[in-house]
Amino acid sequence: MIEEIEINSAEDYKNIKIVGFKSHLTDFKNFMQKLNKIDSECTIQLMNADGIAGVEHALHSTIQAIKAFSRNQNISKELGLEICVRTSGQRQISQALKMLGIKEGPMNVCAVLVGCQTDVMDKLGDILGTRDDDVLLEDPEKLREIYKISDIEIKTAPSISKLLMEKTSLLVLET
Repeated sequence: MIEEIEINSAEDYKNIKIVGFKSHLTDFKNFMQKLNKIDSECTIQLMNADGIAGVEHALHSTIQAIKAFSRNQNISKELGLEICVRTSGQRQISQALKMLGIKEGPMNVCAVLVGCQTDVMDKLGDILGTRDDDVLLEDPEKLREIYKISDIEIKTAPSISKLLMEKTSLLVLET
């Protein structure tokens, strides 16, 4: 089981938590209404965990999203969506959602919480289902398919996680 990561060192990083869930969403509209009622003071971003190359990938993307807002270089108007965009390594919001968006049915979910109170985790579990941080472990074959990673990229990168973090970082150069 992966340990929960929490950062409290830098003011800008406001208590980041990254956790996984095995979920089965049946009524997306109702689910989103419940999610929006959890805590309006914090950011909760849910993504398809199959597209996450480990906790380090999600954490790196979250920090990059926060930095983008502080530099006024954000692509999205909302931090949660910016986290999704940065995690996907895409500039197009629609493409990022296609790759990492959640949908109805059984799925592995990566939840990124920024600036949330401790009770938010319990509330999130009530609507998402079983917490299982193992869904955040990278699956190289799924990641290659989602991100269309070539053989040459695999050979030249130290790991898929590092490759995806590099793509996230390169978004800064494209602004």
